[in-house]
Amino acid sequence: MPQTIARRLNYFQANKPMPAVTARTAIIDIGSNSVRLVVYDGPPRIPFILFNEKVMAGLGASLTKTGAMEESAMRRGLSALARFHHLCRDMGVNDVRCVATAAVREASNGPEFVRRAEALGLKIRLLSGEEEAQAAAYGVLSAIPDANGIVGDLGGGSLELVRVSDGQVCESVSLPLGVLRIPDIRAKGPAVLERQVIKLLKKTGWDRVMPGLPFYLVGGSWRALARLDMHLAGFPLPVIHHYDMAKETPARLVRVLASMDKARLRTISSLSPSRIPTMSNAALLLSAMVRQLGSSNLVVSAFGLREGLLFEDLPLRTKALDPLLTAAAMEGESQGRFPGHGDLIDRWIAPIFNDDSPQRQRIRRAACLLADVGWRANPEFRAERGLEIALHGNWVGIDVTGRAMLAQALYSHLGGGATIAPQLSGLASSEALMQALRWGLAIRLGQRLSGGVAGPLELGALERDGSILRLMLAQHHQGLFGEAVERRLRQLASAMGLNGKFSVK
Repeated sequence: MPQTIARRLNYFQANKPMPAVTARTAIIDIGSNSVRLVVYDGPPRIPFILFNEKVMAGLGASLTKTGAMEESAMRRGLSALARFHHLCRDMGVNDVRCVATAAVREASNGPEFVRRAEALGLKIRLLSGEEEAQAAAYGVLSAIPDANGIVGDLGGGSLELVRVSDGQVCESVSLPLGVLRIPDIRAKGPAVLERQVIKLLKKTGWDRVMPGLPFYLVGGSWRALARLDMHLAGFPLPVIHHYDMAKETPARLVRVLASMDKARLRTISSLSPSRIPTMSNAALLLSAMVRQLGSSNLVVSAFGLREGLLFEDLPLRTKALDPLLTAAAMEGESQGRFPGHGDLIDRWIAPIFNDDSPQRQRIRRAACLLADVGWRANPEFRAERGLEIALHGNWVGIDVTGRAMLAQALYSHLGGGATIAPQLSGLASSEALMQALRWGLAIRLGQRLSGGVAGPLELGALERDGSILRLMLAQHHQGLFGEAVERRLRQLASAMGLNGKFSVK
């Protein structure tokens, strides 16, 4: 995995994405439980969400009993589609992709629904089970490029399982285990759901998948379980993407939900009320899947089918870009004062951090790319601004430890100095936060020395020489070594256990 990260970092350095105005794209996802519109804008590799709305139409609610969608559910779905189509026109979205999944695919009146939807002016793409599974897997890979395990995308009508490894989508299967089907299965007896899971996995050959792999969770019902676990654990960072749970967690959540009434669940602000009715069934299914697949742990992905559909269509060169660094470069360029300065600072400080792993190198690089995002903030709160951007930004391709290190680097650089931000102590080890603190002080030194121009950094150098941290400048730049620069060199050297020295090349 470190080699894969190093290749991606090198690729990013050689193929840096340039800021560009891009056309807006929309995905209308007609699912078995909900109909959702998401409008995207920004860089194709990692587009930003401009608008997001869902309607709980329940198209698949009656599928198990009647084999058809109820007319009332169809009307709710069609009403949502009419609104979404209108919104896309008003927002100037030229590329509108409308996809339908299990409920429309399997319902006897699915063709009728498609005809009525297309009469509104939409072109409906009916995804097969395999296409649905692959899109979900590509969504995970777009946000967690090094994912190596099994993706599980739980919808209202089906559960898609996909093996992902080394950036590739491998074998997949679509199982009739959507969250709206589970009540009818459970009605046949307390152990029937687990037996059904065992039967379906054996029938499809998925009982022989290698155990001990992570299980990547996609779908609103499973994300709701993760939010409940966050609430119960008092987890200090309410960001769902890349949230990691132990394999024992689903079984524990089954017991918690059995003893917690819906009124109490509704008091948890992070839970969507529309997801509460399906949480117990989702937990039971997840618990059974984890046991039967022998999963090592569970990792939540905020990206799924919709993002996967966008990612699938990208050129290979764009797919290969690092999602974190791409987003950080765009954010840094849009908010910073000095275009391209983050790249230069990263190259300048890299020699004194040559022991950093490839994973840490990319977090450090992201910090450099974001180094100037706090300059518009009130000077008293620039350090806090750095914390907020790192911790609460919509970043992917980064785990909790990475977010904490990014936050500490920006905090130290933007005024927090040689102190560990108290909000971060429970998110990463002391060693990791201390290294990030050093990154921040090095970035702070580079920006103060250069004033945002390239010359002093390109013709100067920062290096470790035994117990000395040496700052060297070209002769015609030696006048830049003033009191403020000396103070920051001394602070960085102290944090590294070294003595700071200045010399002229």
